Amino acid sequence: MFPEPPTPGPPASDTPPDSSRISHGPVPPWALATVVLVSGLLVFSCCFCLYRKRCRRRLGKKSQAQAQVHLQEVKELGRSYINKVQPEVEELEPALSGPGQQVAEKHELGRLQYSLDYDFQSGQLLVGILQAEGLAALDLGGSSDPYVRVYLLPDKRRRHETKVHRQTLNPHFGETFAFKVPYVELGGRVLVMAVYDFDRFSRNDAIGEQEKLGDICFSLRYVPTAGKLTVIVLEAKNLKKMDVGGLSDPYVKVHLLQGGKKMRKKKTTIKKNTLNPYYNEAFSFEVPCDLVQKVQVELTVLDYDKLGKNEAIGKIFVGSNATGTELRHWSDMLANPRRPIAQWHSLRPPDRVRPLPVP
Repeated sequence: MFPEPPTPGPPASDTPPDSSRISHGPVPPWALATVVLVSGLLVFSCCFCLYRKRCRRRLGKKSQAQAQVHLQEVKELGRSYINKVQPEVEELEPALSGPGQQVAEKHELGRLQYSLDYDFQSGQLLVGILQAEGLAALDLGGSSDPYVRVYLLPDKRRRHETKVHRQTLNPHFGETFAFKVPYVELGGRVLVMAVYDFDRFSRNDAIGEQEKLGDICFSLRYVPTAGKLTVIVLEAKNLKKMDVGGLSDPYVKVHLLQGGKKMRKKKTTIKKNTLNPYYNEAFSFEVPCDLVQKVQVELTVLDYDKLGKNEAIGKIFVGSNATGTELRHWSDMLANPRRPIAQWHSLRPPDRVRPLPVP
């Protein structure tokens, strides 16, 4: 007997199950929270970027407006100082041509009385040499033979001289000299009046001429928006001989003063064995816009000595309370913000340069 063969079942299907029949479960809460959080962050970032962009535009316009205000204020300040150096025609006092006579500072060498006037029709500066008194006696007999030499720097070749007055310490000159110079150039000129004792057989001795100490050239630059004052010491020339060998070892000290007190100090390198040093060294000081009219810059040229004390050759200072070419330089700097303004200045004896605090 043989077993019966198995009965074949239905053929297996090769088709995948229908996906529509798969049931989806509920979305987890953490997934919904993540989607909502990411969407909120994206919206917040976009809003924040737009807000910062608008704020930057406003700040940019505001800072630009402030910068324009600072520049305008400094320019107006510079123009006011220029008016002090070189007044307008309507502001000139006519009394200078008549009884308004100026008297030089009194020293042990005597004093000189003179007058100044300007003829606008002919474009001439009129210098009147009136009289002198208390002059130093340079002759053996206790007297002098004085005369006055007048010239207008930087042109030293054109000069005038008064007549010689014999054997007197109180001469009356009463002479007037004219210098052809445009009115707009007066601010950059220096009037020199030197009294000499005439000697027929030797060189004439100077009675009241100031000793030559040399000249210094430096530039000033002020940036109101940054509150930055830059002083560039460029060079000096014809310095006084301080060493035995007929030369010097000069360097320059730069002080920033406020209220008569030295607030900051800088100095250049030392140049050996020269009377005409070249530096080209820059120094910067932080000076806010509201303090620029209350500070001064003092430059002192010194002779370096390895063994002894460094001796001052000469000094100069610029600021709102300076006079002459020093005030002109300061006012030009303020009237031209961001631009370096270079100018030459004659050094003065250190004991006669004393910057006063600005009220």
